[in-house]
Amino acid sequence: MLEIPVYVFMGFLESGKSTFINDTLQDEDLFTGEPVLLISCEQGETEYSEEGLKRCNISVVEVEDKEQLTAEFYAECQKKYKPKKVIIEYNGMWTPEAMSSELMPRRWQLVQVITTVVAPTFELYLNNMRSLMMSHFTDADMVIFNRCNKDTKKPALRKSIKAVNRRAQIYFESEDGMPDTDIEEEMPFDINAPMIEVEDDDYGLWYLDAADNPQKYVGKKIRFKAVVYKSQKLPKGSFVPGRFAMTCCADDIGFIGFVCKCDNSMIADYNVRDWIYVTAEIGCEYQKDYQGEGPVLYAEKIEKAEPAEEDLVYFN
Repeated sequence: MLEIPVYVFMGFLESGKSTFINDTLQDEDLFTGEPVLLISCEQGETEYSEEGLKRCNISVVEVEDKEQLTAEFYAECQKKYKPKKVIIEYNGMWTPEAMSSELMPRRWQLVQVITTVVAPTFELYLNNMRSLMMSHFTDADMVIFNRCNKDTKKPALRKSIKAVNRRAQIYFESEDGMPDTDIEEEMPFDINAPMIEVEDDDYGLWYLDAADNPQKYVGKKIRFKAVVYKSQKLPKGSFVPGRFAMTCCADDIGFIGFVCKCDNSMIADYNVRDWIYVTAEIGCEYQKDYQGEGPVLYAEKIEKAEPAEEDLVYFN
């Protein structure tokens, strides 16, 4: 049996979901006339083009309550409409858990999650509904910040998303709907210095930048403060110096760091959660935990350190 691709559009009301879907409907390579099901969980200002719906052979099912999204509901949709593709416009005020792919028919395959955001209101929503806001990005494959203006701090927005989802592709659109590629991020440390000195408050920024652009750091030497993480799952002579980071809320704290290789004698006297200074050269290698290539540190010196003034790393 052929799989039925499912595309999910997330974001708060008036974030541009319907507009994006309407634009997507114009893609004749994607919609070839085979039956498509659009499950609309939110009524925004933008209405779907009746002409576009008819031309693309799209049936619309409106959902007013997240409790409707049951296995029985999805099964009935499959039986009644027999779609070849499924689009879900999700309600931004519902937690993503309410839309579990496990409830969908076996043939339905979630292939892409797209989150739209109005750039000028991002900070407002983040301050008032941080947990819900950030949940929109956790599983997103693509994040689109629209209505960007001259005051939009695109590097900060990008950093906020990468903190919770490193694999997300992030795009910016100007107020006229055109792609906005003017984004420069000035690092708070000198990447071309003989030794990159990363201050405690800048660890998170360096981590995200190195994770996204490992080749940029290959051959560079770096010094930073971190806590020790050891595990029997790591190869002999390896540990992870890193920091605990809050990516969303107090309930969402994780450890972030890169594999560090060294002589066992260098790390033998240090225990898990001890604070250290690490001086190392940066390389790039395949690591199973990375699921691909990523930064690897080759320790040249490890020293005892006092704890950082702020125990946690924050991304926004």
